[in-house]
This record gives sequence, C-alpha cells and structure tokens, in this order.
Amino acid sequence: MSNAILPVYGPSEVVFERGEGVRLFDSNGRGYLDFIAGIAVNSLGHAHPALVRALSEQAGKLWHVSNMYRIPGQERLAQRYADLTFADRVFFTNSGAEAIEASIKIARRYHWSRGEPERIKILSFTGSFHGRTYAGINAGGQDKYREGFGPRMPGFETLPFGDHDALRQAVVQPDVAAVLIEPVQGEGGVRETPEACLRALRQLCSETGVLLIYDEVQCGAGRTGQLFHYQWVDGAEPDILAAAKGIGGGFPMGACLATEAAASGMAKGVHGSTFGGGPLAMAVGNAVLDILSEDGFLEGVRRVSSTFTQGLESLRDRYPDLVLKVTGRGLLRGLKLSFDPVVLRGELAERGLLVGSAGDQVLRLAPPLIVTDDDVLEAVRIIDDALSAEARARAAGGGA
Repeated sequence: MSNAILPVYGPSEVVFERGEGVRLFDSNGRGYLDFIAGIAVNSLGHAHPALVRALSEQAGKLWHVSNMYRIPGQERLAQRYADLTFADRVFFTNSGAEAIEASIKIARRYHWSRGEPERIKILSFTGSFHGRTYAGINAGGQDKYREGFGPRMPGFETLPFGDHDALRQAVVQPDVAAVLIEPVQGEGGVRETPEACLRALRQLCSETGVLLIYDEVQCGAGRTGQLFHYQWVDGAEPDILAAAKGIGGGFPMGACLATEAAASGMAKGVHGSTFGGGPLAMAVGNAVLDILSEDGFLEGVRRVSSTFTQGLESLRDRYPDLVLKVTGRGLLRGLKLSFDPVVLRGELAERGLLVGSAGDQVLRLAPPLIVTDDDVLEAVRIIDDALSAEARARAAGGGA
C-alpha cells in the first residue's frame, strides 16, 4: 500500500480504533493498557464523557470565528488559569511549540520595551526539548533536532544541565533575555530539576533582571500532582510558563501564561493566532480544568503516584543490572535502563502495555491521570515479566 505521508515518523503497525479510559483497542479488538497517553496528552484518558459532551455540544453551535471577535469560553478559561496560578495574562495556542514561541517573543519584547533591545539571548540546558519549530529547535539542547536545518540561530545558548557555575557566568551576559527550563525534562530522559536549583534559579533571574520561563508542556496539567509542577516549590514562580498537551485532554491546545510585568511589552498586533483559543478548544479546555480543579482530584493523582513509584522502585531492586534508576515525578516517570529502551517498548506492546522512550536510554511512562492503583500494579507486573525474560535471555547468553 502506498503512503503519501512525509516519512518523518516510524509508527507501529498497530491500528487503534477506539479508546476507553486508560485502555486502547486495536482493529482486532485487542485491548492495551495505555501508559504513554498520546505522549502525556490524554490526561483524562480516552473518550472521557465530560470532554465528549463539551466538544459535541460546542460543535453543534459554533466551530470557529477567529480572534477578530470575543470568545467567551476563552475569556473564562484565561481568567481561571490566572486565578489558579502566578499568571495575570494568558495567550492560547494550538500546540506546545507555539506556546514556546509566544514565550520567547514575550521575553524579548519585554526587554525591547524597556529600552534594552540587545537582550535577546535565551539560555537553555542540555537534554532539553522545546518543540519542532525553528525557534524551538534552536532553543532546545539537543543537536540532533537541528541537524540539516542550517546554522544555529543567534540568540540561543545551551548550558550543561546541573552546572551552576556555567549558569551564573552566562546569566550575567548583557544580551541575556531569559532562562528557559523544563522543571521535569521529557525527551531528555525524564529528569527532574532539583527544587533547590529552581529556587536558586528564580533568585538569580530576579537579581539580574532576566526572565524565567518554565516549559511545562509535558510536566504540567496535573501530571506531577500539582496543576503545574512549579507549585511544588515555594519561591520559584516563573515569569512566563508554556503549557499544552494535557490541558486539552487530547484536543490540540496550548497556552502561554505570564505575569503582568513580563507581558508588558505586548500590544495589539504584535502576536496572534488564527485558530488559537477557538470555541472548540476552549470548550474542551474548560471541561478539562473543571476536572483537574475538582476537590480531591490532584490528591488522587498524588496517591496513585506513590503506588507507581513504589512499583517502579521494586523493579530497580529486582533487576539492578537492567534498571539503573527511576526518574521523574508523579505520573511522568522513567526507567533508566542498561540497554536500548526501544527493545523493551516492543516487548511490552506485545504483552499489552503501551509506553514510550526518551533520551539517555530511558523508558518513559505517562499514563492518564485517571489511572488507578490496580492499573499501575498491572503495568508494573507486565514490565516485571518482560524484564524477567530479558534477564533469563542474558543469563543464557542471548541478551542484548
């Protein structure tokens, strides 16, 4: 069968026809436990009744008008995020990459408006991933995503992850506009930035007049047990935050949150989006936030996360030669392996468990936030079975 799709993906041959809760079902009717959730997107699982209802009702009324006109659902959702976070201003996008683009533009425009147009540099860290746009790949800390797309754009610098001396030396450069960091890296190996580092980074940015941007595209929307990860850390609020993935529960949507001060350089006409903040996305976004902000919901995420952590740590204890470390936080976790995680991914899919992988030989796990203790224990058992088979193969001389 011919395929006219640009060959930039390497999809599995499995074709899924429907989803329900934390499970997907293929064209043969086989069920799979979904522990990657569309790469941390399906925050409330598949076909959640509240989201289906919100989208269906809105689709029957109005799809699109553009931002030439007021969109009440957009105004409501922006105010709700402002009330629940550090932010005073919200700009809605269609993706995380666009949220990052908006964040960079807001930061640079802030300094321009203050008479410092030379301050354009964005500092980021090795292993980081900030989207596939041209600015995103230049901001990101992985050379492989820039390969073949020309020289690196001016105004971006990558620092070694965890090198505090390098950061202190770089942030005082007169052309620095902002520091961009993922509180928990996704593609870079599901690495959590220590809380003390985030506090120190906040203080350093405040002292130097540099803006602090958090990329919470993957670790936000309740995934680590708070609405946004920064809320775990007193004294580490950002000036700007990029969000997406889980805030739309599967519908394409992103958001850039900013303080009034950080957004002070933005004026009518300097940025925009044709589709961002449209009626369909806002209906779903409000429905997602209804659930994420329910009393007890995030407490439930934290509770099942504890069960998940215990299960993953038990795998590290049982297979110390195969599982080197448990990484991440909440329901964004990784198993750092001594072998290629892609091998294990395939074996787990054969056993009915869908997972992802990330850099530094990490198996990535990001189940829907509605996952239960029983689901977690089932996933851990499946991984245990696969690791046991790998250990036996190695003992017999046939391992990787």
